[in-house]
Amino acid sequence: MTVREAMMTVAGLMALAARTAPKAHGKDFVEVKVIGGEEIETLAAAMEEYGRISRKADFDRDAAGIRRSEAVVLLSLKDPQTTGLNCGACGYAACAELTRRQGPEFDGPLCAWRLLDLGIAIGSAVKTAGLLNADNRVMYRVGVVARRIGLIAGEVVVGIPLSATGKNIYFDRSTGQK
Repeated sequence: MTVREAMMTVAGLMALAARTAPKAHGKDFVEVKVIGGEEIETLAAAMEEYGRISRKADFDRDAAGIRRSEAVVLLSLKDPQTTGLNCGACGYAACAELTRRQGPEFDGPLCAWRLLDLGIAIGSAVKTAGLLNADNRVMYRVGVVARRIGLIAGEVVVGIPLSATGKNIYFDRSTGQK
C-alpha cells in the first residue's frame, strides 16, 4: 500500500467517523466529501487565486500545504434546520426569527446546535486521523475555497488535509507577515 492509498483509507475512515457522530435530535445536516489527486491541485490553485483577489493573508501559505497533502476531508453544514428549542443561543429569542443571510464566505446565522453537530463531526474525524497517526489540521481557508468552487455545498465548510511525513507539515508554518 502506498502512502497515498493509506491516506485515502484514513480519509474514508474519518468520513465514517464524521457521518456516525451524534447529531442533535437525531437529524443529520452534515455533509462529508473526500478529495485527492487532481482535485487537490484544483483546490490549491483556487486558494491562491482567492487569496490574491480577496487580499486575505495566508491562503497561499495554506495552498502550499494542500499541494503536499495526500487527501483532504471536507465537512459542511448543509441546509440545516433549527432544532426548535427556542433557546436563544443563535442570538434570536425564537427559532422562527433566525433568518439566514449570505455572508462574504459563509452563510449565517445558524442554529448553534447545528454548528455543534458540525464541530462534533469534525472532532470525530480528527480523532480518527490521530488514532491512525495521520498528520492533519482543521482549516478554515480550505473550507472557504472548497465551498466557493463547488467541491462541496453547505452554509459552512471546513477542510482537513492529511499528510504522512517525518514532520507535520500543517504546523510551524511561515506566514507572509513580518
